[in-house]
Amino acid sequence: MLKSIIKSLGGNSAVSNVPDRVRTAISEQQDAAERLIAWIQFGIVVTFGFLYAISPKTSNIDPWMTPVGMSLAAYFAFSILRVWLAYRIRLPGWFLSLSVAADLTLLMMLIWSFHIQYDQPASFYLKAPTLLYVFIFIALRALRFEARFVLFAGLFSAAGWAVLVFYVISIDPQDNMITRDYVAYMTSNTILLGAEFDKIISILMVTGILTVALVRARKLLERSVIEAAAAADLARFFSPEIASKITHSDQQIRPGQGEAREAAILNVDIRSFTTMANDMDPSDLIQLLHEYESRMVPIIQAHGGNIDKFLGDGILATFGAVLPSQTYAADAMRAVDELLDAADAWNRDRTAMGRQPISIGMAIVTGRIIFGAVGDDTRLEYTVIGDPVNLCAKLEKHNRTAKSRALATCDAVDLAAAQGYDAPRMRERHEEVAVEGVSSGVDLVVLASR
Repeated sequence: MLKSIIKSLGGNSAVSNVPDRVRTAISEQQDAAERLIAWIQFGIVVTFGFLYAISPKTSNIDPWMTPVGMSLAAYFAFSILRVWLAYRIRLPGWFLSLSVAADLTLLMMLIWSFHIQYDQPASFYLKAPTLLYVFIFIALRALRFEARFVLFAGLFSAAGWAVLVFYVISIDPQDNMITRDYVAYMTSNTILLGAEFDKIISILMVTGILTVALVRARKLLERSVIEAAAAADLARFFSPEIASKITHSDQQIRPGQGEAREAAILNVDIRSFTTMANDMDPSDLIQLLHEYESRMVPIIQAHGGNIDKFLGDGILATFGAVLPSQTYAADAMRAVDELLDAADAWNRDRTAMGRQPISIGMAIVTGRIIFGAVGDDTRLEYTVIGDPVNLCAKLEKHNRTAKSRALATCDAVDLAAAQGYDAPRMRERHEEVAVEGVSSGVDLVVLASR
């Protein structure tokens, strides 16, 4: 803990090996906190100014020409500058320290001015409840989750109050105002050094407790940001639903955990991709895959589909596997309709740029699958298993034999219709079709021909 506190006070991260992007995210949160602090400081100086303006005066001098009035005016200008800078730049540490010093200097000057304002001995201001504002200024620095500024505010406050006490003592060399009688202290302008010492100790204790609490809170903040960034990264590598399962699981996910689902399986694949891969520059090949997947994946996800995996140029997607759905077949059919349109649009764009059109095959199968985690304790993967998955892969390959672009089983099409899917056109049905790798004939519907 001591090392963590020292690192934190030095401005270093409380958690070691924090990635730069996490530091950036925390810095952005701190920038937002600084804007809030700036507005709170502005509100405080306006409040101080209002209270000073309406308070009774014992002199005919213009109150704004007194040290306190000029300090308030200067601090008001500083507060406006601080708000402006908080929205324009990332405030450097020295400026934040200066801001802390300005806050507390103003407060101490206001407290000091009370004995002049009310024509009382200097010891009069030591009983001012305005000292409680010190704790507001110290706590205000906690909004940044940086312990060093809280510690600086606390030490500055304690030192400031010690200076005010020393001023009271030194202005009366005979120590006529110092007493050991608590009743006399409470009912007169005398000084009880023990009471002033208690105030300083209280300031330091609150500062110390806040400092330790902030170091611990900073660790939690950094871990929280790291986990949030990891969850965001998971959503890029997995579907949002699977990422949510991983990050919000009550217990550690273990291999062998699975759930039975009624779902639709969708396979999307580029025809003759292997031949293309042998003839293309590697960078062009990866760019082709990026264009292809960036057009296909959003459509699948928009219709409630989850990307199970990318198999080179193949996309295996599921509907109703990760989360149960009452419209999984209809969603899959609607996705294919839009995917076909997107593939046509992509080929028009490629033709316009003088590039070769791309032939894409698709297939849909519905049925009972198992969704769960496979692998071992060191490497896990969420996936779907079952006959519909295998049949879908074979149907997608059968597009070449059937001279089609998209196929579905009759059961999938009928189920989609029952779930509210309205086919855009009449489609060919073929019964007992021989599909390579399938022992018995399959009833198929041609969703789109070449």
